[in-house]
This record gives sequence, structure tokens and C-alpha cells, in this order.
Amino acid sequence: MIDTTPLTPLPRVPSTAMWVFFGLTFAITWGVVGIYILWPVWASSKFGEISGTHPFFFLATWAPAISAFTLVLYFSGLPGLRAFLSRLFLWRCAPGWVGFILIGIPVVYMMGSLLKGGSVLAPLPPEGTSGLIAVLFMMLFLGPIEEFGWRGIAQPILQRHVAPVWAGAFIGTIWGIWHVPAFFLSGTVFGNWNFLPFLIGNITLAVLVTPIFNRSGGSLLWPVLFHWQLINPFWPDAQPYDTWILVGVTLFVVWWNRDTMFSKNGAVTSVIPVSVSHRISS
Repeated sequence: MIDTTPLTPLPRVPSTAMWVFFGLTFAITWGVVGIYILWPVWASSKFGEISGTHPFFFLATWAPAISAFTLVLYFSGLPGLRAFLSRLFLWRCAPGWVGFILIGIPVVYMMGSLLKGGSVLAPLPPEGTSGLIAVLFMMLFLGPIEEFGWRGIAQPILQRHVAPVWAGAFIGTIWGIWHVPAFFLSGTVFGNWNFLPFLIGNITLAVLVTPIFNRSGGSLLWPVLFHWQLINPFWPDAQPYDTWILVGVTLFVVWWNRDTMFSKNGAVTSVIPVSVSHRISS
């Protein structure tokens, strides 16, 4: 006979896990990229030139997700990982935020590009629209995967202790610093960028996605789509105007949502959101 016990909460991922998450994330990314910075000739001859399609590039980019999955498995096992991944299917979100992600972000890039005398859309590559679409889908499996770590682990744990605005600002700072090795890696787009505006941009984006994260009940879907829009190859190069426009948008969003951004009330604090039932055979 099969009996079903009452719903039993899965083990909670403790707050101390956040520091392990940061340490493991930096160790993977900085370790992989550091090899190419310190010993470029040897690394290239041994493993091949690092590029956007190199396995090491994916490993370095996926470090936040790898760290998150490792910690969830350690503390809660496979049931915990399934519950954690269920946050990817939390699709309910305020229509205004959905509109901002789908329409507002592209408008920011277009406005920024026009301000610097550029085009409304990015120029087509030699492969045409099909080439851009291929890059678009490849991008989905790069930066957006980071959100399993930043919003999956770090955001809810930090919000147990500080208000959402400070949690977002802290994650944005760590997120920016995490990218530092890329600025010393030859052949990457970061090599032509200035780090300070980039850091300001990271903090801005991490604060901006925070109310989306909380209003959607800790969804990972909307932060993933938010991140995907930020690197959408269809949108034109709008630096530095896109950053300054987003700073203005973020300041307005923080002010408009000041009751929840500066208070822990309503903040999502659970890494693993659901309970499971155990079936016992006798």
C-alpha cells in the first residue's frame, strides 16, 4: 500500500552558502581565464585559442550557475534541485515589467544609439538575419545562464539580511568585479572598454532587475529574459548613452518602489521555494 506523508519542507540553503557560492564562482572563472592571461602562448597551444564558442569560455561564463547547482545539490539533493529549477517556470509578473523587458530595453538601446549618431538596429552581418538569429540563440546559453547564480542563490540569501536595493547593489558590484579578468584577455570586447562605466552599469542593472525578481515571486525566468535582452545582437551599440539612460530609469524605479526596495517586506528570501511529499511503500 502507498501512503503519502504530509508535505515536508526541503532543507534550507543556509546564508553561509552565499560566501561559498562567490568563492567557487570566482575560482572557476578567474582560474580558467587566468591561465590565458598569465600563460597565453602555452594555453593557446595546449587548449586552443579561447573564443565565444570555446568550451572554456562556456565554463567561465557558466561558473555562477555551476556553483549554484553544486550548492543546492549539496544541501537539498536532487529534490532540492528540481524545486530550485521550478523557479524557471514562475511566469506571472506585473504587465509593466513584462513590457519593460520586451519593449523598454530595446527602446533604451535605440535611443542611446540615436544619441551617438548610430542606427536604430545593429547592422546585419554577412550571413544576414539568419546569422543574427543564430547568435541570438547562442547568447541565450551564455550570459543569461549566470542568473541561476546571481538571482538563484545570491539575491534571496542577501535579502534575508538587507533591503533589496542594497542586495542588488552588492550583487552588481560583485558581478562587475567578477568580469575583471576579461578586461585583460586579448581578443575580447572588454579589452576596448573602460571598467568604471562598466561597473556602474552592472550595479545599475542588478538594482533594476531586483523589483522584477521580487514582484515575480523569485522567478528565474524573467531575470534570464532580462539578461538576454541586454546582450541581444539585434540592438545597436549605444555606449555610453545606454548606461546613463538606464541609470536614470533605475533611479526612478527605486524611488517609485521605495516602500519595497528599502524594506525587507515582500522580498524573496528562499532559494528552494517548494515542499515535497514522501511516498512510503509498506
